[in-house]
Amino acid sequence: MTNDDTAGLRLRGITKRFGTFTANDGVDLDVVPGEIHCLLGENGAGKSTLMNVLYGLYQPDGGEILIDGRPQHFTNPKQAMAARIGMVHQHFMLVEVFTVAENMMLGREGGFVLDKGAARQKVRDLSARYRMPVDPDAVVEELPVGVQQRVEILKALAYDAKYLIFDEPTAVLTPQEIDELMGVMQALRDEGKAIVFITHKLREVRAIADRITVMRRGKIVGHAEPGTSEADLAEMMVGRAVDLRIEKDAPTERDVRLQVRDLKVANAAGGIVVDGVTFDVRGGEVLCVAGVQGNGQSELAETLLGNVPPLSGTITLDGADITRAKPAATIAAGMGFVPEDREDDGFVSTFSVAENLVLNRFHQEPFSKGVALDLGAITSNAEGLKDEFDIRAQSVSDPMSALSGGNKQKVILARELSRDLSLLVASQPTRGVDVGAIEFLHRRIVAERDKGTAVLLVSTELDEVEALADRVLVMYRGKVVGIVGPDTPRDVMGLMMAGASHEEALRSAAEQPTPMVEQVHEADEAGPRGAAQEGDR
Repeated sequence: MTNDDTAGLRLRGITKRFGTFTANDGVDLDVVPGEIHCLLGENGAGKSTLMNVLYGLYQPDGGEILIDGRPQHFTNPKQAMAARIGMVHQHFMLVEVFTVAENMMLGREGGFVLDKGAARQKVRDLSARYRMPVDPDAVVEELPVGVQQRVEILKALAYDAKYLIFDEPTAVLTPQEIDELMGVMQALRDEGKAIVFITHKLREVRAIADRITVMRRGKIVGHAEPGTSEADLAEMMVGRAVDLRIEKDAPTERDVRLQVRDLKVANAAGGIVVDGVTFDVRGGEVLCVAGVQGNGQSELAETLLGNVPPLSGTITLDGADITRAKPAATIAAGMGFVPEDREDDGFVSTFSVAENLVLNRFHQEPFSKGVALDLGAITSNAEGLKDEFDIRAQSVSDPMSALSGGNKQKVILARELSRDLSLLVASQPTRGVDVGAIEFLHRRIVAERDKGTAVLLVSTELDEVEALADRVLVMYRGKVVGIVGPDTPRDVMGLMMAGASHEEALRSAAEQPTPMVEQVHEADEAGPRGAAQEGDR
């Protein structure tokens, strides 16, 4: 690292407001060439907003950006790119129907004539230089997600970026693709580039960081060394100690509650997205559906609820056929449902917390008497659930829009778990939720399983799968690749998420080195024992 305190990229006192909400509050950050600087924090901590200010997508309300001591004023991303700042977005900024080369030209148009030949050669040159093979003539929508991310990175590098921002880049990748990405980031760092790696995943931070900065509620709350434990990093993020692993007993064998046979589902365009899926879920167990986002898991969950009619196959719950039942009927049959997109599908934002807690039962006693609602019963129900589920609202009369993401999710889970269930279907139940709320939500899901409810949990977070699953169903392109135990190594699980059978994944994993994220985790677990053994010798 250079001794010149003006060298590199410096953010000083950056403040960004949206109405009365302060997303960034006087933030200072140094980004130095030759370093991977991890910006760690819960969802909503202000990490992405800060980087969007740096990239010119937002203009700050206060503070300044300096590069090598000179103030910068970016009003759009093109100006940031001209200053050699590149950004790899969490949600890819690619035109799916364009080729790789055509995407590479976007934003670089200098006139009416586009030189596609030069763009193709640029892709080939960058691919070779950074060892990220990409076909310049491939159509983006036909590429796997991991390759699409390579295109995003190459787009940033095409502008000769010196400062690279990676915004939650691992959210849609398999463990093998994550390891490949980390190798690319290290190579870029060693070449002298500065990397800002935005994430909330503690394992990844500890595997790759040269420097760690933690944000909470729009402010920098501390800095940490790469060797800092996951527990200590989590405490910095949340502001209190957090149990990162929920203790649970082995499942008690019970009868099959949900039975799915040869289920086939099409999307709106007619493409098959769930293809011959068969599985059972017993009472008292958690079956996790794992896979990279977009492999049919969302459509499977929506079909179980009744939002999407299947083309063929059967679904039974406690022996009753619900294959083509509507959501009202599946809910009445004993299904609880936590939707993937809580903002659109989980609640009515203008309704109060109390009203949202009875959305699926407002027409039943004790919440209604004839055609009239019993507001006293609705309020009393809400007060009890507010305490039981630690819903942090000033009043149950507050609108849902006033709550944080974690508290919104608690309302949804409280509503679903406040009645007797045969089956709980929870899709991405902790997405966008802080570490502390995740701890609470996981405990409640395990408690529901221990009551004898069958739980089908859809998650792209392998930490969550490992923590909650009794069995893991892996999906790839709409098919079940295999059903395995939660102790299946991550590298094996990752290969299955990329389409390999369990047997193929076991063979391939045995021939490959352990991913760097897992090397850090295994070293942590073995550390005290290894030290004791060394002392014994």
